[in-house]
Amino acid sequence: MKDPRVLVFFLLLSSVASAQRTHIGIFGGLAAYNGDLTDGYFPKKVTNGAIGLTVNYELQDKIMLRGGITYSVVGGADRYSSKSDLVVRNLSFETSIIELSAIGEYYLNSLYDRPYAPYVFAGLAIFHFNPYAYNSDAKVYLRPLSTEGQGLTAYPDRKSYGLTQPAIPFGAGFKYAINDTWRIGLEMGFRKLFTDYLDDVSTTYADPNDLLAAKGQLAVDMSYRGDELANGNDSYPAKGAIRGSSKYKDWYYFFGLHLTYRLSSHGSGLYDGRKNKRFGCPTVPK
Repeated sequence: MKDPRVLVFFLLLSSVASAQRTHIGIFGGLAAYNGDLTDGYFPKKVTNGAIGLTVNYELQDKIMLRGGITYSVVGGADRYSSKSDLVVRNLSFETSIIELSAIGEYYLNSLYDRPYAPYVFAGLAIFHFNPYAYNSDAKVYLRPLSTEGQGLTAYPDRKSYGLTQPAIPFGAGFKYAINDTWRIGLEMGFRKLFTDYLDDVSTTYADPNDLLAAKGQLAVDMSYRGDELANGNDSYPAKGAIRGSSKYKDWYYFFGLHLTYRLSSHGSGLYDGRKNKRFGCPTVPK
């Protein structure tokens, strides 16, 4: 190409087109988890908030790629359970979650044809967690205590769990195009996990003598907490007694609003239902 100005023109055109397909966004809503220490979905006492930032790119009108980072806190506690046998177990936990995700979204119709569209999404994520509980007023991280014997030589089948793990995010939502620039969506997203230790509860009680010898008295105290209740059982459960269930892995999930802004949008008029209203371009009379 002899004239460099032509090359610059095409580079600028490519950059603008790419920017026009790029959206930046913010997510805010509710976060909760499902596992051994909760009943049902979004339990009132242990549902917390979530906030995130996203970058979205339109591959096609109905297909979008989304990268995001989300911060949330989830937790659970036996004291809020509707089951009396779980109340007397008296375990609890909380953890912050930092998640990095790459998601594909598919819209049932184009938001350039109609101002609204249902959509589904799925992808891959990596999240970091670190479960803790409170002993009096002191925050105690649970993984180093091996509360079920994880990582101890006496329990070779119980490996210590990693604090950074993969997840599969998926869900659905409903998005509305406010105008050419702004979109808002209401969505529900689940995270399929490959660990049952998000809450540090999974299998059976270890021998308290093993915990005491390897990790100290605090590990024994945090592994069994039924003796802290007014009418609780002071006797530590026998080795092998059920502490949790490893039949199903833990989950966490979000519900909230996703607001996005499209970069380099030249138009600002509200959507008027015309199929050729795209990126703010004027309609061509027939």
